[in-house]
Amino acid sequence: MRSDDIPPGGIPDPPAIETARDAARDPLVLAFGRLQGAANRLEYLLGRAIEAEFGISHQMFEVLLILARAGGPGISMRAIAQERVLTTGGVTRLVDRMEAAGLVVRSPDPDDRRGRLVRLTPHGEGLTVRVARLHAGNIRRHLMDPLPADHRARFAQDVRTLSIAAGDELPRLR
Repeated sequence: MRSDDIPPGGIPDPPAIETARDAARDPLVLAFGRLQGAANRLEYLLGRAIEAEFGISHQMFEVLLILARAGGPGISMRAIAQERVLTTGGVTRLVDRMEAAGLVVRSPDPDDRRGRLVRLTPHGEGLTVRVARLHAGNIRRHLMDPLPADHRARFAQDVRTLSIAAGDELPRLR
């Protein structure tokens, strides 16, 4: 076993980190680095496939999914920003591009005079379905298929747990 491998029983309490070398070999630091590296590589692979096939970014697709989950009259820009961990200015620019492409429409928020709600257009709805079909196949190929079959459901649940726990720690946008 290499010094940076995780033992079969899990991650032991690490020794004190006293040098840069200790930091680079810390099992927890390594585990997070591997998670981040895998996520970055998968984002690249899956995002490139979406862009090549449909001409939209993975980030746009994620917003389409947020809007699809929300349904109804739509959701606020602030809610989209919170969901994607973006600034409201960043979401505004992204939604501007999506609106120009005919994927979403904004309408007045009946509960907030200054607010606007964002919802899918029929074109956005159809594109969401087509992109999701490609994306699901690529997720299976690049994320799930490399894992042992009996680990896949647990992995998906564990990722959900991590996402919820991290989301609970984020500050709420005002």
